[in-house]
Amino acid sequence: MLKKVLFIILLVLLVTLDAKAQCAMCRAVLESEEGQTAAEGINNGIIYLMAIPYILIAGIGYAIYRKFYKTKSA
Repeated sequence: MLKKVLFIILLVLLVTLDAKAQCAMCRAVLESEEGQTAAEGINNGIIYLMAIPYILIAGIGYAIYRKFYKTKSA
């Protein structure tokens, strides 16, 4: 059973399909715009979406560190 699960996980990791970064509508809007303000907005949105998981992980790490540090010093 374990070998079967590992094989499936390995297969899923090795056989991946290319994913496009933008949907067709977003791409059409961004390519047709002259001022590029929408492109800047979408790029900023991507940065915010990318940063949130890192901020959450850092907060959880700090909470765990604080918990263990507080128990050792008390």
